[in-house]
Amino acid sequence: MNIVVCVKQVPDTTEVKINPETGTLIRTGVPSIINPYDHFALQTALELKKKHDFRVTVVSMGPPQARSVVQLGLALGADEGVLLSDMAFAGSDTWATSYALSRAVKKIGKTDMIFCGMQAIDGDTAQTGPAIAQHLGMAQITFCETVEVDGRRIIARKQIDGGHEIMECRAPVLLTMIMHNEYTPGYPSFLAVHGSLAKPYHVWNAEDIGAEAQYLGLKGSPTQVNRIYPPAQREKAEMFSGSGPAAAERILKIMRKEHFIGE
Repeated sequence: MNIVVCVKQVPDTTEVKINPETGTLIRTGVPSIINPYDHFALQTALELKKKHDFRVTVVSMGPPQARSVVQLGLALGADEGVLLSDMAFAGSDTWATSYALSRAVKKIGKTDMIFCGMQAIDGDTAQTGPAIAQHLGMAQITFCETVEVDGRRIIARKQIDGGHEIMECRAPVLLTMIMHNEYTPGYPSFLAVHGSLAKPYHVWNAEDIGAEAQYLGLKGSPTQVNRIYPPAQREKAEMFSGSGPAAAERILKIMRKEHFIGE
């Protein structure tokens, strides 16, 4: 089988701050990382490659520096890497991004499985993966914890409220992955990184993937973010310890003061 894994370079959200005047993210000096959910999806695909000798291609869309996440995929064991990089892609929302990625998948050729992270930590929309499947007319299974392949059967354990479902399908299918508690992200050795430099790596622009300009960038994005801002700072909580009638009376006093209950 041929597998495509979509990965994204994101700012480390533990380091992100917001400009209070412009309401935009301050990216200067903020380290970039591979989206953790995509990292898990990548490792899941590579486990299937190791077990069944599948072929894995890593695809990302972003500025030239996003090569680092594609190179990480190659160093971890992927066979080929593709970076979609073009100013025509700038400002793309999830619809435009998924359109460009779907065009890249078509250019790659026969694809049996597409792996995506459940969502990106810088947007949290969980829309790009399912939208790629929609553009390609492909079946999809979202929120997968594990994926196994048995002959022609693809078996996914899917997280649902209060439990999980076991779903079965046949290729082609897109799967979005959610990290489980036992997951530990893997990183390559120096020798693996060095060896990955010899693997096939391509940079494609909009023309290379046959994308129509009206579906890309800000012009091709049905949704746009006007402003990002932190929630209003709340007052400090009042902490105290105790039990019995005295503690209950103190809680009632606070609730009356805050007008949660009447006098």
